Amino acid sequence: MNTELQNDNWLAVRVRDTGSGIAAADLPYVFERFYKKEKARTRSSAGTGIGLAIVKGLVEAHGGEITVNSKLGQGTVFTFTLPLASSRPD
Repeated sequence: MNTELQNDNWLAVRVRDTGSGIAAADLPYVFERFYKKEKARTRSSAGTGIGLAIVKGLVEAHGGEITVNSKLGQGTVFTFTLPLASSRPD
């Protein structure tokens, strides 16, 4: 994870992993509620698929954005940006 200040008004946070990555076909759906890559999984062996939808909602509620970049076999990078308190409209 790393952070950086962008344009003196935004904080960018990047979270990286070196896992198996996410297929390009799945990327548009990772923030959808209850989306799972493998439909055959049951609740007892995996999560509900709602975590990233919650994260996206929280980031957007604070005026930010979240993106994902991934390549199979190379891992994934989630980046979210949030406006600094001094740059948020009242």
